[in-house]
Amino acid sequence: MAVPGGAEAGGQAERVDAAGGVVCRQDAAGRIRIAVVHRAAHDDWTLPKGKLEEGERPHLTALREVEEETGLRCEIVAPAGRVAYTDGSGQRKVVTYWVMVPVAGRFRPNAEVDQLRWPTQEEADDLLTYDGDRRLLASLELGEVIRRQRL
Repeated sequence: MAVPGGAEAGGQAERVDAAGGVVCRQDAAGRIRIAVVHRAAHDDWTLPKGKLEEGERPHLTALREVEEETGLRCEIVAPAGRVAYTDGSGQRKVVTYWVMVPVAGRFRPNAEVDQLRWPTQEEADDLLTYDGDRRLLASLELGEVIRRQRL
């Protein structure tokens, strides 16, 4: 959803609100793995996210977008934080993230996302395209959050 007060109103560039997920699972060795998606149209690796629809609450957007992009139906376990940046079209984008765990589903390539990988938090740092995604992950103690959920 765009926030009014853009450049035509004498304010800053239009703001786009989005939401997404830091989708985590624990592997057989007890390591936390994070869902990272590849968007062919952008040729980037990022966390699943998308724009809010009119009247949609951010946490519901996050769950919807994660399922649309990854095929995974998830459960939110904790807030993860926000990332703000200016996108390629000059719009200010603010993405609110939640830590999630998958409860059903499986990945199938789709029109928006052609690959999904499950790197560790350290491996994700090398794979992710955007500094904002890397900073967000670095700020999270995912092992503690997930272990509290008794995965």
